Amino acid sequence: MSHGEGAAVPTSTLAWVSRQLEDGERIVRNEALHGGITAEMRRLTIGTPDGGTRHLVLRSYVDPFYAEHAEDWLDREVGALTRLTGTGVPAPGLVAVDPAAAHCAYPSLLMTHLAGRTVLGDEGLETRVPLLARQLVAIHALRPAERPREYVALTTADTVVVPEGADAAVWAAAIDVIRRPVPPWEGRFLHRDFQPGNVLFDVLPSRPAGARITGVVDWAATSWGPADLDVAHCSVNLALLHGPAWGLRFAEAYEEAGGVPAAAASERLYWRVRDALASSEEVQSVSQPWREAGRTELTTRAVEQRLDAYVTALMDSLG
Repeated sequence: MSHGEGAAVPTSTLAWVSRQLEDGERIVRNEALHGGITAEMRRLTIGTPDGGTRHLVLRSYVDPFYAEHAEDWLDREVGALTRLTGTGVPAPGLVAVDPAAAHCAYPSLLMTHLAGRTVLGDEGLETRVPLLARQLVAIHALRPAERPREYVALTTADTVVVPEGADAAVWAAAIDVIRRPVPPWEGRFLHRDFQPGNVLFDVLPSRPAGARITGVVDWAATSWGPADLDVAHCSVNLALLHGPAWGLRFAEAYEEAGGVPAAAASERLYWRVRDALASSEEVQSVSQPWREAGRTELTTRAVEQRLDAYVTALMDSLG
C-alpha cells in the first residue's frame, strides 16, 4: 500500500462514506495507513463547509481470506467501540459500519481518527513500557454491562512451529506446558491484540518519543478472559520487537501499575507460553509490517531467534 490520492477506494465505498458526512462536507483526500495485517486502513480528509478539515479512518476487509471473517470481526469491533464510549479509554468513535458489504465494495467500518502514531523503535522504550502497562490495567478495569464473548485460544500443542536451531528440549517442555488443562481464571475485558502496533503515542519534537498514549485501536478481537492473556500477548510482541528482556519487563510493569495476574507462577507460565507459542505460527505475517514500518533488521529469521530466546527465558524464570 502506498500513500496517495484516492484511486484505490472503490466508488461505491466513497459514496457510502459521503452519505455519513454532515451537510456540506466532502472527502478531499485519502491515504493508506501502514501496519494493518488483516484489513486495509485509510485516512480520509474531510473538507468542512467553513473551510477547515477533519479526519476519519476507513477499515476495509479487502483480502478474500479475511473478508470471510469480516462480518464477525466488525460486529465485535462495533460492540467494543460502543462499550468504550465515555470510559476514558482512548478508542476511536464509531461513525458507521457496513459489515456485509451491502453498500461498499468490501466489508467496512468508518470511525473517528485519533491523533498520534505507533512507535516501534527502541528509543524511549523504558518510558513507554510503563505507559503501556498502565493503559492495559485501565482496559482490564472496565466492567461493561454486556460482556464480549469469551476468548478463543487458537494454538494447540500440535500446531506449534519450532524455530530452526531452537533448543528442542526447551521447546518440548514449553509445548508440554500448554498440554495441561486450562488454569482457572477470573474474567476481564480483554483487548486481545494489545501491543505496540495498536497503540498510538503523541510524538512531538519537544517531548521524548511516546511520552503519552493518545489512542488504542483495532478492537476487532475484544473478548472476555484472563488478564494474563493480554499481558502475555503484549509481552511477546515487545520481546520480538525489542528483545526478550522487554517481554519479561512488561509483565513486571503490569503488576507495578496495579494489574493482578494469576497468583501461581505455573498459571502465569501457562498463559505466557501459550501466547509465545501462538506467535511461532505467524512470525512471517507479524514481522512484515514491522519491516515496512522501518524495522528492516527484523527479518523472519531474526524474529524467530528472539522468540526462541524469549521462550527459553520464560521457561527459566517461571518454569
